[in-house]
Order: sequence, then structure tokens, then C-alpha cells
Amino acid sequence: MFTGIIEGVGRLAIIENRGGDARLTVEVGSLPFESVQLGESIAVNGVCLTVVAFDAVSFEADASNETLSLTTLGGLRAGALVNLERAMRPNDRLGGHLVSGHVDGVGRVLGVHDDARAQRWRFQAPAPLLRYIAKKGSICVDGVSLTVNEVDDEGFEVALIPHTVSHTAFAQTQVGDAVNLEIDLVARYVERLLAGEPRA
Repeated sequence: MFTGIIEGVGRLAIIENRGGDARLTVEVGSLPFESVQLGESIAVNGVCLTVVAFDAVSFEADASNETLSLTTLGGLRAGALVNLERAMRPNDRLGGHLVSGHVDGVGRVLGVHDDARAQRWRFQAPAPLLRYIAKKGSICVDGVSLTVNEVDDEGFEVALIPHTVSHTAFAQTQVGDAVNLEIDLVARYVERLLAGEPRA
């Protein structure tokens, strides 16, 4: 599990095709990387990946064909900045919201405009996901926990404070770029509870 509070911005150094899937080498940049272990989980732009090799400044992770096709990872090129977060520990503060690292869909940046010192960002979201996005609810965009300010039939809007822009890959994200979206886990469970148990 993750919190959606980005710990560092890294860079995709290498993406190597391996028979339909890929091996990613990610330079960790500003991510605190001491005591990393094989097999631990790191969220890359909101996608939970498993560390299969590492050195002092980077780690390698495999991305399955499904992960590449259902997230933005398959479209990234070497040199792209990525948001990084290591898995939360039981004694960590939950500064954002509970994030699984399992992307629900890919959206797109529709617009960005200044709002005092902050920025208003508008995102398109796939129609099946919109029912789970609520005003003042939480959503994870490229691994970043954000609060929804507005939502309509096309997408949603959030406000990014200067710290968020300068300490995430949003600093280089542009209008038209694709982004990974993960809806709030609470919405999933509420829907399941309201649907009730299937009859035998």
C-alpha cells in the first residue's frame, strides 16, 4: 500500500523490451533509497512495481504486458521524469489516502491555469471511472494523492499548490499528456456493499 505522498522524482533511464513485456531501469533521483531490498514495492507514476535488482542510484523492475497496456508506462520514453513512492510501513503517517498502486484507467490533462499561487488542473477521465469520482473526494493521479474540486460528465478538476508542482513530475507534465488514475478504494467497497451478496 501507498499514501500518494510522493517521496522523490526519478527518471526512467532504460525501458528494455523482453518478449512482449519490459524491464524498466529507474534512476531514483531524490527518492530516499537507503535500506532498499529485493522484492519491495515502489510506485512509479502510481504503478506498483517490484524491485528485481538495484544499485546505489537506480532499480530495475519488470512490467507485464497488461501493465504496459493499461497504464502510461508503455508509452514512456527513456529520460521521462517519474513520481516515486516506496511502500508505506505500519508506523507511517497517512498524509494522503490509501493507494494500492493498481491503476484503474488512463486519463489526460485537459487544461492548466493559474489560481493565485496555486494551479488548477483539469483532467479527462474514462466514463466508467467518473461514477467513483466525487467532489471533495480523493483521487490518485500519476501516484499523487489529490482532492477533487469539481467533477462533471467529462472529467474532474484539482488544485495543485506550488510545493506539489515543484516536488513531483507535474513540473514537466503538459496539456495533452496521459496520466494514470486510481480511484479511492473506499468507493469500490461502498459499491460492493450496496450491491449486496449475489444469490445462489
